[in-house]
Amino acid sequence: MIYRIVKYGDPVLETPAEEVKEFGTPELRQLVDDMFETMWSAKGIGLAAPQVALSKRLTVIDPSAGEDPNAKIVLINPVVVREEGLQTGEEGCLSIPGFREQVTRAMNVKVRAQNIEGETFEKEGSELVARAMLHEIDHLNGVLFLSRLSPLKRDLIRRKIRKLQKAGEW
Repeated sequence: MIYRIVKYGDPVLETPAEEVKEFGTPELRQLVDDMFETMWSAKGIGLAAPQVALSKRLTVIDPSAGEDPNAKIVLINPVVVREEGLQTGEEGCLSIPGFREQVTRAMNVKVRAQNIEGETFEKEGSELVARAMLHEIDHLNGVLFLSRLSPLKRDLIRRKIRKLQKAGEW
């Protein structure tokens, strides 16, 4: 099932998500599969549960955009363990369509999370994978990439979104 992706302005996007407590269930497996399908259909490389209106600390990432089955990453209840270096690059968000900006994030990251069975593991990522992991974990903490922009750029984008909302185009 492909979910509807909620857009900026929906309160679920700026509210910290709730910890996942039940693992290994058919419902959790289906949710993960559906989130990958939703992300791929929207041409994204990452999707957090709050983006489909679910307050759960769960995110799926696929830097190959569906090309490499081994590239799929599922992070449940993730915590950033280490960040190293810096990179600045263009970032967008499926919940803020049409807007892309330069964002500085860590070049390398290590995350501790749980898998679908509830087993704890650590995953390292660099460059695009690090950017995606940090972007999606921000979503789970109720933080949008707009928060990582200068106040001027952030206000400019918010004003443009308000105009789109008033015009019924958001």
